[in-house]
Parts: sequence; structure tokens; C-alpha cells
Amino acid sequence: MERARILILTASIGSGHMRAAEAIRAAFAAHPSAHEMQVDVVDFMAREVSLIHYLMKRTYLTMLRFVPNLYDVFFRFAGKKTGGGIVRGAFAQVMVSTMGRIVRTYEPDLIVATHPFPEGAAALWRTRHGDSYALAALLTDYALHAIWLVRGVNQYFVATETMAAEMAARGFDPHTVHASGIPIARADYSLSQRAAQEQVGLDGELPTVLLMGGGLGIGGMERTLAALETLERRLAILVVAGRNCVLEAHAQRVAERSRHEIRVFAYTDKIPILMRAADLLITKPGGLTLSEAFAAGLPLLLHDPIPGPETENAVYATRHGAAVWLHPGECMASAVKEILAHRIPEMRRAARICAREHAAGDVAEILTELLTRKRGHAYGTAKNP
Repeated sequence: MERARILILTASIGSGHMRAAEAIRAAFAAHPSAHEMQVDVVDFMAREVSLIHYLMKRTYLTMLRFVPNLYDVFFRFAGKKTGGGIVRGAFAQVMVSTMGRIVRTYEPDLIVATHPFPEGAAALWRTRHGDSYALAALLTDYALHAIWLVRGVNQYFVATETMAAEMAARGFDPHTVHASGIPIARADYSLSQRAAQEQVGLDGELPTVLLMGGGLGIGGMERTLAALETLERRLAILVVAGRNCVLEAHAQRVAERSRHEIRVFAYTDKIPILMRAADLLITKPGGLTLSEAFAAGLPLLLHDPIPGPETENAVYATRHGAAVWLHPGECMASAVKEILAHRIPEMRRAARICAREHAAGDVAEILTELLTRKRGHAYGTAKNP
């Protein structure tokens, strides 16, 4: 029989949605029935997919950079029941023609959306044209938002049981909502801290602090580096600049004159190793970053959240004891000193309690079973040798 066609639709708005998509693709590739699947990933906001989508993305990123409070207003409006429907419907109307072209190209049996824009457009196209593909939505933050809540989605995957219960309270079938956690890349989270430090060139003698700002390398890391220079205690500092070439060059200049031991990385696939090497992660609270840190048992110091989803992520991590949230006006250096001196063991335990490192595999298994039922044959019954 022809292989099942799985299309993962994501959005290059930051890196979290893309990383979730890649984690799901890898989980399908590792499934015993991988040979019966054709899995493709499409960036719904890429220029080659749609110039309009790309310009919308650029507008969004510009708004975050220069007028974040305006984005907060938009996010809060879209988070209301009525506002969410208006915003979701408007974006779906603009994007549905592109969705139709993608559906005709890939002819999917299943669409998995890691961003609400392709989710809404896929739901609208299916309603209008009667296509038979199944539709799954994978939420990438730690709080529910109305823009994701589309009737007719076959399976939802959310970060926590609380989110699943909230969806049930809003009338969604509990059997279609799974508190899977947020999918992250497979990694050896049993790797010892010492072994991880050796892999990144550290001798393990100094407390190790990891700085991240998402794939775009944003979040005031220049200020963070300056604050760490005021600490009397010498540190090993790992800086992930992402695709921010200006930040990378700045960090290299700081490293040349710093009394701390600083290693600078551009966009890298070594995040799990860097997290296992660190004692503390200083970062903005993206959903994927939090999920990876939880899996690594890594305490977090959070700052500069994007208004809206990242603020709610910060609330979640802080309430569960895995993070300290540094608010405007509070002293970065004092917070780092306090955490390293007194709070690392308790915060590591709290992070591990929040961890869902098997989320990607769980999502792939549930969706494989969905395809089995949809296609009506013994799909997914292959056994491990």
C-alpha cells in the first residue's frame, strides 16, 4: 500500500515552532513504521511559500523589536474568546489560498501544525473543500490561547494537564486533547555534567552559566554579559548567539578581555550538551527553551519575555520552582549570585519534575494510531526487531 503522507506545517517566527516540527519529524523517522510514512516539513511563513506570509512575519518581528507593547495588546485581544475567533478567521482567510496550493502539492493524509496560522488555514480549507486529511495541532507554550482553538481539529497536543482540563471545560472532547508536553529533540539527558563540560572544552572547575536568546539571539544578552562582569566570582560562560551576527561579534570581543572563561556559539545543534554542561540558564522564556531546560534538569533565570506567551511561560516555570523571573529594575548579578550559592539543587529537582522529554515520541505514536484508524489497515503494527 502507498505510504502515508504526513505534512508538518510550521512557522519561522522565532525558532521554537520550527524546533518542535523537527522534533516530530525525527520521532516519526524513529518509529517502527517509519518505512510506511512520507514526512515533509514546510515553513508556512517562508518567502518561497508566500511573499504575503513572509511580509507578515517581518512585520511581526519588527513589532516585537520596536513596539512590544503593541504586540501585547494584540495578544490579549486575540486571547479572548471573541477576539481569538476574529483574529484566527482573518488570518485563515488571507492564508487559505496558499494552504490550498500546499494541499494539492503534498496530498497529505495528516497535517500537523506547530503554529496557529497554518492550523487555522488548514481547518478552513478542509471545511470549504471537503478534503479528507486529518488535522493535529501542537501548542508550543505553557498556557492556552484562544487563537489555537479551532473546532474540527482531530487531535490537540498541549504542554500540561491544566491546559487539557481547560480545553475540556471549553467543550473540547477530552479524548482528542493530550497533555503530551512540548516536543523537543532527542538527546542523551543521562550525560553527566562533567562529560558535557569536556565536550564543550571546559575543565569543570568553575560554575557554568549558559546564555540563550532563542534562534534569533535576542533578549538583551549584551546587558547580561555586562552584568556578569560585575560578579567577583569567576565563571565559565557559554553564549549562544543564534543567527545574530552582531551579538556573536560583541560576545567575542567581551570574551577577549573578560576575566571569566567565555565560549561563544552561533546557531548550534549542541543545545542539549550545552544545557547538561551548565549550572544555570539565563534566557528569555520561549516554550521550547523551557522544555529543553526541564529535560536537562537545568535551573533558569528568566528575563525580557515577549509580552503574551513568554510572560505566561515565565509564570509557569516560576510557580513550579524551576526558575527565577527577573523583573525590570531587579539586579541580574545579585540574582545569579544568590541562585549559584543557594538554590541550584532545589531548582534542578523542580525542573526535572516538569520534564516531558519523551513528548515527541508520544505525539508520533498517537498520530500513527490515528492514521491506522483513518487508513483502515494494519498500519503501525511493525515490531522492533
